[in-house]
Amino acid sequence: MMKNISIIGDGAMGSVCAMLLCEKGLSVRMWGYDAKQLGEIENRRENYKFLPGYKLPDSLVFEPGDSEIFKNAELVVSVIPCQYIRQIWERLAGFANLKTPLVSATKGIENDTLLRPSQILSDVLGKDIKIAAFSGPTIADEIARKLPATATAACEDENLAKTVQETFNTSYLRVYRNTDIVGVELAGAMKNVIAIAAGIVDGIKLGDNAKAALLCRGLAEITRLGIALGAKEQTFSGLSGLGDLVTTCISPMGRNRSFGQRIGKGQAVKQAIEATESVVEGIATCKSVIGLAQKHKIDMPITEAVYQILFEGKSVSDAIGELMARQLKAE
Repeated sequence: MMKNISIIGDGAMGSVCAMLLCEKGLSVRMWGYDAKQLGEIENRRENYKFLPGYKLPDSLVFEPGDSEIFKNAELVVSVIPCQYIRQIWERLAGFANLKTPLVSATKGIENDTLLRPSQILSDVLGKDIKIAAFSGPTIADEIARKLPATATAACEDENLAKTVQETFNTSYLRVYRNTDIVGVELAGAMKNVIAIAAGIVDGIKLGDNAKAALLCRGLAEITRLGIALGAKEQTFSGLSGLGDLVTTCISPMGRNRSFGQRIGKGQAVKQAIEATESVVEGIATCKSVIGLAQKHKIDMPITEAVYQILFEGKSVSDAIGELMARQLKAE
């Protein structure tokens, strides 16, 4: 188990990771791109913007220096929204120790390149850096409350996956390991698009039958694309697949679901975005997933419907009507 941890990112998940790791007696430092905001979090000892109401540990060190954050780090945790990973790590790359393993807790797919978080990090930092993914049904507020939860540590190098598993596992967060980092990252990204659709279903009050169908068929299209990209089918029925999908689609705290619900209730897309405090990853991810689906010729009707609502101005009623009118086929 690693004892000196540096966290890159001062959002809700970064704060929860810090709380959890400090509680285990580890030495933890946190960095944020905005030194002023990081300083305010330090002064309040509370992430007032992204995780209000929870005191941050006294042992947590806040480090605004780009070079200082990497000193003595045995493990670096990257918790940066996907579309900002490249620019943040290009800023930090010259200071990072490329021999230090890295854990990505980001869910998304980069728009221009269609790369997963670990691929973006490898692209910026070099192919030799060791990277694991940390994903699963991990709503920050619930972990902060120490409610029972599970997660997956994924890496092709099972030794690193095991190290991450042991580092993050606690009495209330049970961590499993997986060697399918492709599937774990894709599942974590694509479920956010389905969660937007689930929110729309809630907002327009289509009922539980419709939502169950959405989750089931949404998982089917996520799995199709994942397999085409080299992931293992069983990953999508696990914690980072079905588990994360269910949580994101039912939780009232989920940003993507809540964003979709606003649209279902009649808000314009722009209004719904402005009403959301933090990044709604599913919006940008939807573009990327459509790009991957087209590239690999994979049928993803739910994702396509969400894309049309978000970017092409299609009405919710028309999108639902077209989904229901699709040609009948075997399950």
